[in-house]
Amino acid sequence: MVLRIIGLGLIGFVGYKFLRPKPHRVNAAYAPDQPHNSLTDVRDAGPQAMRDPPTEWTETDEDLDESFPASDPPGGY
Repeated sequence: MVLRIIGLGLIGFVGYKFLRPKPHRVNAAYAPDQPHNSLTDVRDAGPQAMRDPPTEWTETDEDLDESFPASDPPGGY
């Protein structure tokens, strides 16, 4: 009898873990005012669109950030 109760509790716990709604994940790359979703998961270029902007931002950083996710390197080299 005790084993049945433990087994039912274990089944309930596992079911709860797998069937509960998942929390909404927020992408860490986006600033709070930047719209994003899972279909177009590319943020705007520039430090103003970052959640944690860098302390130093150079023209090379800007070129690299604007070219992402393209496979070609930026033209500023």
